[in-house]
Amino acid sequence: RYSALAAELVRLDLDVIACNSTPATQALQLATRKIPIVFMTVSAPIDGGIVRSLARPQGNTTGVSNYSPATAGKLLELLKTVRPNISRVLVLRDPANIGKRIDVRELRSSAPKLDLTLQVINVRNGNDIERAFSTVARPDGVGIIALTDGVTLSNRMQIVELATRNRLPTIFQTKEFVEAGGLMSYGVNLCQHFRRGAEYVDKILRGDLPIELPTTFELVINLKTAKAIGLAVPSEMLTFADQVIE
Repeated sequence: RYSALAAELVRLDLDVIACNSTPATQALQLATRKIPIVFMTVSAPIDGGIVRSLARPQGNTTGVSNYSPATAGKLLELLKTVRPNISRVLVLRDPANIGKRIDVRELRSSAPKLDLTLQVINVRNGNDIERAFSTVARPDGVGIIALTDGVTLSNRMQIVELATRNRLPTIFQTKEFVEAGGLMSYGVNLCQHFRRGAEYVDKILRGDLPIELPTTFELVINLKTAKAIGLAVPSEMLTFADQVIE
């Protein structure tokens, strides 16, 4: 419904439109070239075709990027650290989100260096997520990465419940999944991004603002989940974690 909702907003003749995600931003760009658009969690603004330049985005679109492709390799590294016998990683993503395609590209580049095999599974709804977990015949040596998008975020409870039931270690790009019961996450703080987005909305009419990239990434670990799946988290990981949920 992105296109219909974008058209509805444009008809309201607003001063600024704030949005979340690559698909939402793309829909708004197609709907208007006049109303300023401020995005808050676009993964790759240039590769995703949102802007031509980070320093001078021009057009009517700017915002705060979560820059998630830059941390994709770290997700695999942390999974391998917490469970060294992992050899295969299931990656859940919404195929319609071009930002997640770029994340997958970076994961594919990093996997061979860690002797990992990736199985990328397209998920569009809860039924697809259920089927994805049914492909895991033997959980030994398998880890899960659910890339953050509209599908996985709205179905995060289902994802973490299935992972815990199958005793599978998980890592995510945002801590909302860990707060729901996932094992760990590494990425940006979404709340901070939305606060920065509010500042952009305040300033956008004063001039052309550059795209802002994150300066910090958080590692969040859920010890309760680790215990539930029979996993001992290395003490060094707990030492440099930004937040440990007990």
